[in-house]
Amino acid sequence: MTWVFWALLSAVFAAATALLAKVGVEGVDSNLATAIRTSVILVFTWAIAIGFEKHHGLALIGRRSWVFLVLSGVATGLSWLCYFRALQMGPASSVAPVDKLSVVLVIVFAAIFLGEKLTPMKIAGGSLIALGAVILAFA
Repeated sequence: MTWVFWALLSAVFAAATALLAKVGVEGVDSNLATAIRTSVILVFTWAIAIGFEKHHGLALIGRRSWVFLVLSGVATGLSWLCYFRALQMGPASSVAPVDKLSVVLVIVFAAIFLGEKLTPMKIAGGSLIALGAVILAFA
């Protein structure tokens, strides 16, 4: 199984997340809803790590990795808080495409900060994603 398989599976679960969250956040404070979802994820992912005996690798993680993983966790938490608030206020079919503008930002930031090549195809694809997100947001 390639990265494409896992990325497509991620997209399927992300779509399910948006739809399930839209229904779940109804009548619930968005911050509380995010806390509940995050707690489920915490238990679920640790169960997987322990079940596959990957938790022994904690001692092998370097300081730099810890810093960036913690920062990534903070960014994820902030993203989820904002996402749930947006879902509470707007239609899922508009919120999700705007949220996916993150793809465009990743392309740009990966070029700036990670030195990834910004090719004409990436620029075209990113532009189409941005255009599609704007169209869907106001459809």
